[in-house]
Amino acid sequence: MIDVLVVDDDFRVAEVHAAYVAKVPGFRVTGRAHSAAEALASLERHPVDLVLLDHHLPDETGLALVRRMRQSGIASDVMMVTAARDVSTVHAAMQHGALQYLVKPFSYAGLRDKLTGYAELRHALAGAGARETCQDEVDRMFSALRTAQSPHAVLPKGHSAPTTDLVLAVLRRADRPLSAQEVAEQTGLSRSTAQRYLKQLERDSRLRLTLRYGDTGRPEHRYVLTAARP
Repeated sequence: MIDVLVVDDDFRVAEVHAAYVAKVPGFRVTGRAHSAAEALASLERHPVDLVLLDHHLPDETGLALVRRMRQSGIASDVMMVTAARDVSTVHAAMQHGALQYLVKPFSYAGLRDKLTGYAELRHALAGAGARETCQDEVDRMFSALRTAQSPHAVLPKGHSAPTTDLVLAVLRRADRPLSAQEVAEQTGLSRSTAQRYLKQLERDSRLRLTLRYGDTGRPEHRYVLTAARP
């Protein structure tokens, strides 16, 4: 589970963003803060994986908070969610290591897609461990964020975004490629439905198909997230 701190000076906006995060499989909100000081104190008490950070805070800017986080040894990843859209602020966010920058106002789908890309990056990094990597794998890791655009923008007839998210969440938690039967068992879908979603995700380049040969000689189709390719 990916723990998230939502930081926004507007209490109502913070609640909306927290509700959005809670709807994304694999994420949970463990705290809310409405100022930089409150956010820093929260992070010192309860470290999180990801901070959804507004730039316009009452006591200092979000980017100033990121600097203080790093000075304090707080390594939480940061995703900017702000109305600030001037190029200088966007550039500064990049320089400070923000992994994503989402301009307000945005929809649930917009945030969901950014979070999905972030989760895929974490999955890829966890799979790589401490070993050395190659350029192709590095490119795949970075592409998990660059291609975090709506995977559900145009869904085939008979496909739904929640079911797609459910299938992706199961594969994200898995430590190996899964078959359609295994996905069906873990999602509660029928095998044929799971297979249909898996094939579509493969066509969308979200999944990679692998083959495992058994005693019968017929290969079993198994699927793994593209970003997690070894």
